[in-house]
Amino acid sequence: MRRALDALYALSAGLAAASLFGIFAVMMIQIALRQFEVQFSGSDDLSAYLCVGTTFLGLAATFKRGELIRVGMFLEKLPTGARRWAELFALALGIAVMGYITWWTAQDVLFSHEIEEVAQGTVPFPLWIPKLVMPVGGGLLLIAVIDEFISVLMGHEPEYVRAAAERAARGDFSAEV
Repeated sequence: MRRALDALYALSAGLAAASLFGIFAVMMIQIALRQFEVQFSGSDDLSAYLCVGTTFLGLAATFKRGELIRVGMFLEKLPTGARRWAELFALALGIAVMGYITWWTAQDVLFSHEIEEVAQGTVPFPLWIPKLVMPVGGGLLLIAVIDEFISVLMGHEPEYVRAAAERAARGDFSAEV
């Protein structure tokens, strides 16, 4: 199960990277076409959709690596037992919030598909397609938070705490800035 979850997080990070590369490709194509005075219709919308994909698809892997913004100053001051309960509370809150976000973004995708909503830009993209990355990425983050909750419940240190400690031990404080 651990390998399957880690593969899922790696896949989501790969898809986020592909979305980021897609933004680059759209921008380069747009620049090249300008030289020939040709418009790339829908490029702004496509870049925006890929930006959302990059953000949402990268959430789970970023969380597991301990690179999401997290305020640990309070938790670090607590004794070990209290820290574990505070961590469980924070993860439970994260599960509730991500469950809510995933549910409602999925409902928005279904509604957009049902009413055949299209983009208002130059190219009428069906909006349910780019909106789909929000519940998928949110759902992946929800799985990652549940994964950490179960891990902490079983008495293990959260993976994101271990990852941050390993970076600090190497002298890499880039995620802390």
